[in-house]
Amino acid sequence: MPAVVWAAEVDRIVAIVEDEVILEGELMKRVDAIRQGMLRGGTAMPPDSVLVKQVLDRLITEKVQVAMAERGGLKIDDETLRQAVLGIAERNNMSAEELRESLRGEGIEYHEFLEQIRGEITQQRLRSSQVNSQIKISDREVEQWLKKRGTIATHPDTEFLLGHILISVPQSAHAAAVDAAKARAEKILADLRGGQDFKQVAVGASDSSEALKGGDLGWRKLTAVPTLFAEIVPHMKKGDVEGPIRSPSGFHLIKLLDTRGSALERITKTHVRHILIKPNELITNQDARKKLEAIRDRIKAGDDFGDLARGNSDDRGSAVKGGDLGFVIPGALVPEFENAMNALEINQLSEPVQSQFGWHLIQVLERKESQDSDEVLRKKAQDEIFERRVGEETEVWLRKIRDEAYVEIRVPEYAPEGYTPPPTLKPKPPAKDETSATTAESSGDAEQTDAEKPKASGKDQEEKGWLDGWF
Repeated sequence: MPAVVWAAEVDRIVAIVEDEVILEGELMKRVDAIRQGMLRGGTAMPPDSVLVKQVLDRLITEKVQVAMAERGGLKIDDETLRQAVLGIAERNNMSAEELRESLRGEGIEYHEFLEQIRGEITQQRLRSSQVNSQIKISDREVEQWLKKRGTIATHPDTEFLLGHILISVPQSAHAAAVDAAKARAEKILADLRGGQDFKQVAVGASDSSEALKGGDLGWRKLTAVPTLFAEIVPHMKKGDVEGPIRSPSGFHLIKLLDTRGSALERITKTHVRHILIKPNELITNQDARKKLEAIRDRIKAGDDFGDLARGNSDDRGSAVKGGDLGFVIPGALVPEFENAMNALEINQLSEPVQSQFGWHLIQVLERKESQDSDEVLRKKAQDEIFERRVGEETEVWLRKIRDEAYVEIRVPEYAPEGYTPPPTLKPKPPAKDETSATTAESSGDAEQTDAEKPKASGKDQEEKGWLDGWF
């Protein structure tokens, strides 16, 4: 339904989340945006009453994360926001001004768009510190992955396109609530096997983070499929639906939407070095960039890169080696760094490049072609194990913080499935020092440098928000 229908009551409070409120106008704007995205993507539209509940549930989860980040002092500066917007424009083959015009054509206020992107980056960094940084991958896991893959170097990989529906169960749920959730999952399974559209059902019924995408998990190799499903998926045929599958999050249903094969290719290894300047309490973001520009001028004037790296770089892991990161393989570095590196000629100095770690000055020393090697396979193993585990553990973490947060829904007809009113008295939010860990930017293990993609970020830095697929 058009946003104008709701204009009469845009100031009505729909929900209170911690110390924030969700107004009906905010909710309906998001509903309209999601609806337009579904129409463009060809996703079957659920009834309005169902869509509103799902979008409100998403908004509540976002507000809980933002409140947690604010208590921990996690803030996104304007320069980071500007770079993110430029990235969105570039991915859509637009200039920043063209992006702005497109948003205007969609009826989206630019300042609201900016705040939405700021919120998404905040949530990404919060998840990076709270979930991703806790995931450690052992050598044994890598060896098991390699053993499972067997003759990967000579055989194409199979990728699976999966649909997913989660019927969540709170960790403290009593037996009757668990039984009710299972019965609901079994009813949905029967409906799906009876011919109901999976995407439409997912949008209307799923509690998972990908619900509003029709439950689409995207293309995944078997080793990146959630552990719960990994033994089931290879035995499924296209179109099969399986479940309910129990996990700490609740009951899962999965559908095999499609499969495909992809052969391994030759890769380019890059010998690269860098100097990192990190903003901090004493050095602003702009000061950090200016300091790096001054270092760049000194190198171009003849000063030694290695000496300046040893004396100035905030990346302790590489500074002692003159900033040298050695030969790196594709996917080993955070995207901003890797994209800038790939655009450089041999011995060319980059302009200052911003990443989650700070500002980098990059120089490529050498490149060489190579077949998939043991090093590459081990990197693939780490990436795929990480992606699988981060998906699983993020769902559990989101449900946990949602269950622990104060959430009061003021409009009963908008209440998501399973909503329980909070106690009469709103609990006091944790003190700032109790959540200080939320601001910790993970820099990986002791051996890891502040240019490498950390275990705490994986591909999370490339995660696209709800507006990225619009254009």
